[in-house]
Amino acid sequence: MAVESRFVVIRNGVEAKTFMDKKSADEYDKMLDMADNLSQMFSQSSVELSDNANEELSIFLAQHREEVLVALLAKKSTKTTNKKSVEKTTDTSIVEIVDSEEKKPAVKNKKSKAKVAAAKLSEAS
Repeated sequence: MAVESRFVVIRNGVEAKTFMDKKSADEYDKMLDMADNLSQMFSQSSVELSDNANEELSIFLAQHREEVLVALLAKKSTKTTNKKSVEKTTDTSIVEIVDSEEKKPAVKNKKSKAKVAAAKLSEAS
């Protein structure tokens, strides 16, 4: 008999979603908390939104919180730095890398001081 652990997010007495791991369930619950907070904020604003539009907008903003924080200048975008590093690596072709490796002179193995000293001692004996 197999035992499965399931994590259920319950909101207002209704089962919202079931997850197989606690981390995903906690993230989803946190997103729903943010959506509730946003919904309350929208209901206090002077902008008239239907209940459906209020709910959809709140959930959308909560699901895309990273992008919202970047748009509000509360957080720096990480996508631009990743894009730059990808561009730098794609500028050099694989052929150029292989050619440059072939042109490098072979590096001679350097003996450590301990090996040199041991060799001298054995020669002296």
